Amino acid sequence: MSMRTTPGVRLLPNAITVLAMCAGLSAVQFALAGHLTGAIAAVAVAAVLDGLDGRLARLLDATSKMGAELDSLSDAMSFGVAPALTLYAWQLQDNRAGWVVSLIFAVCMVLRLARFNTLLEDADQPPYAKEFFVGVPAPAAGLLALLPIILTAHFGHPGWWSDQNVVMGWMLLIAALAVSRLPTLSLKTVRVPPKAVAPLLVLVAVLAAGIIMFPLISLAIAMVLYLLHMPYALYRHNWLARHPEAWEAPPRERRAIRRQRRLGLRPPLRRRVAGAARRVRLPRRYSHPDGPRRSWRRLELRRGRNDSASR
Repeated sequence: MSMRTTPGVRLLPNAITVLAMCAGLSAVQFALAGHLTGAIAAVAVAAVLDGLDGRLARLLDATSKMGAELDSLSDAMSFGVAPALTLYAWQLQDNRAGWVVSLIFAVCMVLRLARFNTLLEDADQPPYAKEFFVGVPAPAAGLLALLPIILTAHFGHPGWWSDQNVVMGWMLLIAALAVSRLPTLSLKTVRVPPKAVAPLLVLVAVLAAGIIMFPLISLAIAMVLYLLHMPYALYRHNWLARHPEAWEAPPRERRAIRRQRRLGLRPPLRRRVAGAARRVRLPRRYSHPDGPRRSWRRLELRRGRNDSASR
């Protein structure tokens, strides 16, 4: 019997999901005991396990309706309820408004997960929609909400970031980003060009070294960089919405299309009319025989070959 059909192996993804939920809820216990680093680590472990269970289920061909529902419930507990209670136990216990904010955060995270499950069954989305999340994903939102605790644990003393009003305002901001319609990049569909593989692996090694040597500040920097990527994600989403020809194109062709649009060049005619020679009029600044015109020809090389073959 193959490993894919072994009942014990098929149970493994659900077991990892349960472990993620236990890790997330353990953050509350660490916060009540005053162990801020333990609370941060518990939510971070839950985020890592949450990224593993779905991939493992697809790898083992062990996906199921129960697993999908369990994953949503685990995310709601680990990245909605747990961060809300952790922040409340850490800084907001003596503030009645703090409990209201904690409830709002938890409810927004549940609503975000409910919308995510609904979008999974929506067949009317454009092809490029799979490259984006709608709003900030639950694991990222859970870690972002803990940024005040991360800064306090790193510097070893409270600061302006640990003020009650700042903490409540930060929680409301993250909750709003989670339920917003702002697109964020999905790392599951990011395609890396072959030339960028080696530099990317070096960057991963540098990030790993930073997390090992300076875990808290590295996590804080990663959270800030995630927030800063959102304007780019919005730009990319809007660009793809305006260029249907790039929806199914590989990364190299997308870059060629983007470069062509930036230069203001029009794609050449695809048909030869009445046997006439194919001509394309270029702006004067692109007409130099040894200059930018050559790069324009490289951009249209593939299309030119296709047209020649069709003749």
